[in-house]
Amino acid sequence: MIPSSRPRVLLADDHRMVAEGIAGLVSLRYELLDIATDGPGLVERAIAKDPDLIISDVSLPGCSGIEAVRRLGDAGCGIPVIFLTVHAEPALVRAAFEAGARGYVLKAEAGEELLKAMDEVMHGRVYVTAELWRWASGQEKIPRLTPMQLRVLRMVAAGLRSREIATALGISIRTVDSHRYSIMQALDVSSSVSLVREVERLGLLLEEGKECVQ
Repeated sequence: MIPSSRPRVLLADDHRMVAEGIAGLVSLRYELLDIATDGPGLVERAIAKDPDLIISDVSLPGCSGIEAVRRLGDAGCGIPVIFLTVHAEPALVRAAFEAGARGYVLKAEAGEELLKAMDEVMHGRVYVTAELWRWASGQEKIPRLTPMQLRVLRMVAAGLRSREIATALGISIRTVDSHRYSIMQALDVSSSVSLVREVERLGLLLEEGKECVQ
């Protein structure tokens, strides 16, 4: 049997019918490895199977999806994660990215949007459901960014991926993605591609020592 060349996905959801529906969608472009039904199971299967991508609900028995991803990060697993959930609270979105997530999609938007998010994340970018982004972000377009955020922003604009940025700055990939999320929220964009476009559109000053201010 010839091994599949498609990216391998681990799914985590404790609702069987929902999981089966998502599995069918994922299988259109990716190889589904397994389905975990609780937080500890997600951690165990991710370590054992080493998938290319994890799609997880936030609410899982045993421990939350966010806690499970945090444990994977602490164990040194750099597997990209997309949260697919009904929870739209901005605090949860921030917690998800601080734990190490690369994407956050509402279940109501599952379908082509989930596939788009998967493609974005597999190419080293970050994705958040556009509708959620409008709720989570404020009206300020260019608030002040920290020096570290500016360094990360420069590297993102130059096309570097999270792993490359982390290596260059001597920080973790989790920290890079947390900075990405904060910057994207500050500029009111929902993906890394739109972040670069917004930087170009606004003509932000990205030279060393400069700050982005309103």
